Amino acid sequence: MATIFEVPVVTLRDMVVYPHGVQPLFIGTPKSIAALEAAQAQEGDKRILLLAKIEPENNDPKPEDLYRYGTTATILQLIRLPDKTVKILVEGESRARVLDLRDEAEVFRADIELIAEEALIDGEAEVLCQGLMKTFEAYVETSKKIPSEVVTTVSGISQPSRLVDTIAAQLTLSLKEKQALLEIQNVRKRIDRLSTLLTGEIEVSGLDKKVRGRVKKQMEKSQREYYLNEQMKAIQKELGDMDDASNEFEDLEKQIEKSGIKRSVRES
Repeated sequence: MATIFEVPVVTLRDMVVYPHGVQPLFIGTPKSIAALEAAQAQEGDKRILLLAKIEPENNDPKPEDLYRYGTTATILQLIRLPDKTVKILVEGESRARVLDLRDEAEVFRADIELIAEEALIDGEAEVLCQGLMKTFEAYVETSKKIPSEVVTTVSGISQPSRLVDTIAAQLTLSLKEKQALLEIQNVRKRIDRLSTLLTGEIEVSGLDKKVRGRVKKQMEKSQREYYLNEQMKAIQKELGDMDDASNEFEDLEKQIEKSGIKRSVRES
């Protein structure tokens, strides 16, 4: 039978914190600050539950406005800022399912059960990690959104659940996608889902490169055409000036003819 815990709840705006990771957070809502204070005041277990808001812009969420899966975390550091917000450094611990969520006026509290990770045999774990790392490396190489040094750090992780959560935390995904990954309890399915997302991003990055290449070629073509057009205009202007000079000479000849000046004088 699963053990049920009661924990104070800190709500998150447009982000999801995964287990295993260390994350800085800026907390500004009164209830979440009260939750931090309640956790600090607890004897022994000082865990909090990090829950994302379904609508990030909702500044006064009710229990029904929060997701029912979150991450338990311990507070490593807490700093009160001059603007009355709080900066905390948390370490994600476990996925948790909310069984009951209560609004106690000053703070949200939840009854939760921790979601146990499925144990994998060594051979399977190694294969899963290798496959995911190859896809992640291809994503980093193609997208250029993540420093290559991250690959070196991540490649040292041999536990599939930890690996998939660490990689997921590096990606710029929509809130729904982040939350969906958090809620997938089976690690194999979670890796499959993340691999699909990474492959999709790789394809998009490849398409973007092709589009950028075409745009660059078109710009270069347009620049060449502009340069040639300007050259043609300059040449036409020069030819036009020569025509004008020729016309002026012809006009002068006609005026001399009309004046009756003898050719011998004209040619002296």
